[in-house]
Amino acid sequence: MTESEIPLIDIQDLSKTFRHRGEKLTVLKDLSFRIFRGDRIAIMGPSGAGKSTLLQLLGTLDAPTKGTMLFDGEDIFRRSSSGLAKFRNDQIGFVFQFHHLLPEFTALENVMMPGLIGRMNQKKAEDRAQQLLDDVGLAGRVHHQPGELSGGEQQRVAVARALFKKPRLLLADEPTGNLDLRTGAGIHAILRELNEKTGVTVVVVTHDPRLAETMPIRVLVDEGRLIPQRPGDERMEGRLPEALLDARPREPGQMRLVEAVTDAENVGHKLTGGAEETGVNG
Repeated sequence: MTESEIPLIDIQDLSKTFRHRGEKLTVLKDLSFRIFRGDRIAIMGPSGAGKSTLLQLLGTLDAPTKGTMLFDGEDIFRRSSSGLAKFRNDQIGFVFQFHHLLPEFTALENVMMPGLIGRMNQKKAEDRAQQLLDDVGLAGRVHHQPGELSGGEQQRVAVARALFKKPRLLLADEPTGNLDLRTGAGIHAILRELNEKTGVTVVVVTHDPRLAETMPIRVLVDEGRLIPQRPGDERMEGRLPEALLDARPREPGQMRLVEAVTDAENVGHKLTGGAEETGVNG
């Protein structure tokens, strides 16, 4: 078996249960899924379905109630809390709906921050941050503070910062949730370009059918399990359990999301194409 055939992440029978007012609330139940190197994946579902919970587990910010998650063959949750923190810092980049940039620092300084915290040589950190800002189309805005940048530019700075330590996995939670359609399309294009250029594996939680449509791998969180966005999608083979390859949503509200993504496909990628033609401004 070649490296490309070995999952980067192999989730088996994972469940997550919370306590709410003395009652058990199971958000994810016996969920199994494989993620391969270089994947670009959209995780969809209505509010409360468990999308963000799954993303937190993928990012090791929370631990499952039961089940396993292997990262490159390692049962990652067997690590100590300090071991998990080191793993996150070295292997995972995070992008959220709100960019969480430090307002008193420039774009360059915000992107440099992970390196400076890790006591990286300042010149090397600056060179790395400059390159990343070039990659996301902000070469001319490196000395601007967040308040001097548009919403889309701020989010691009956040993407550059998430990639500073060359993570193998980039997790994004509603990265376009605060942006207008065209600006959001620019972020879609950047995530695709960075995935293709660097090979970073990208997993995005989104309500946005336009963003989901740009991701080759699309799954729904449905009653605590993952199922294909499109039943019978051959790209799900080897990723989802065979019994779920033709599964359809049990929750009626999910069908609206499925239809919205299908509609986005049918418009011929117009928003993403437009963003590419205009240099993903925003």
